Amino acid sequence: MQFTGEHEQFRKVVRAFVENEINPYVDEWEEARIFPAHELFGKLAEIGAFGLEYDEAYGGQGADHSYTLVFMEELGYTCACAGVPMAIAVQANMATPSLHRFGSEDLKQTYLKPAMLGQQVCAVAVSEPDAGSDVSGIRTKAVRDGDDWVINGRKMWITNGSQADWICVLARTSDEGGFAGMSQIIVPTDTPGFSVGRTIEKMGNHSSDTAELVFDDVRVPVANTIGEVGRGFQQQMMQFQDERLVGSYLATMGARRALERTIDYLQVREAFGKPLLANQYLQYNLAELIAEVDLLITYNREAARRFTAGEDVTRMATIAKFKVGKLARQVADAVVQYHGGMGYAEENWPARYLRDSRLIAIGGGADEVMLRIISLLEGMGRR
Repeated sequence: MQFTGEHEQFRKVVRAFVENEINPYVDEWEEARIFPAHELFGKLAEIGAFGLEYDEAYGGQGADHSYTLVFMEELGYTCACAGVPMAIAVQANMATPSLHRFGSEDLKQTYLKPAMLGQQVCAVAVSEPDAGSDVSGIRTKAVRDGDDWVINGRKMWITNGSQADWICVLARTSDEGGFAGMSQIIVPTDTPGFSVGRTIEKMGNHSSDTAELVFDDVRVPVANTIGEVGRGFQQQMMQFQDERLVGSYLATMGARRALERTIDYLQVREAFGKPLLANQYLQYNLAELIAEVDLLITYNREAARRFTAGEDVTRMATIAKFKVGKLARQVADAVVQYHGGMGYAEENWPARYLRDSRLIAIGGGADEVMLRIISLLEGMGRR
């Protein structure tokens, strides 16, 4: 991936935004267990951060994927928490790609454009209390009644769920089992029968609201279906590819920044009469982690280059998602260990980084799911 002057200027704009509009408030938002999404997203839209790859007719910027890479790298590197960047990524790259690719003109004007202009907050609802990484196990059902869908079920672990104006819901629209007979349907959250069952207290990512959603005879027009009825699973798999790519961009640069901050700390923290960084064991461990992070940065950027060129990067997105999940755990453990008691204290950043980074190997498909996909792509496990 070759970055131009325009890329670097955009990177500077994003960094300034994070330092001025997010980081000063992170502690407050973490304590409150929520951030003001409508207010912040409106400001992000003003710097052209949403819809980077979407048509200008729908509030997008008409750029290519390389700008998404820059945006997510800078969010991951600069932001003082992981919860807010994840919520931003949901709006930009997880809840809206299917709508942009497959949605009708009316749906794009009604839902996509306000989201890209920062006027509405959106979320994507796939997981359920009894179906997480196994998408084939979802039970939320939409039954057709004339020109409407009537939706019943529950969705779980929904980022932005308590603040969203509309949800991209994956539901069963036929009695076919397994991966068949699903559709993506837009559900406005002011629709009768929709409710937020509860917000979920999590180990990390505290500033990001995560909710359980309830659908009790929720009636929406069949016209709210994104793309073809019955093609929801296939469309969601494409949307997962976007999610896994941006998740790797965010987390890899977050790991890089965590290592840099740890090196800075070890240079000034003295023990036994000399800086801790003078210990060769620490130097070599950190050097090995930096080497792993640098390799993944390069891999991410190559995946982004191929994606920009229109290639299928399912394999690369899967591998990147798997590798960053494991690497972030290693980095987080080292960061806390090398800060000692200061790293274990909640008042310092390593504890938050440890808590936040643990989600990477779970959300968007657990490590084991990534390994299963890689195995299948290699022809293993097929009968």
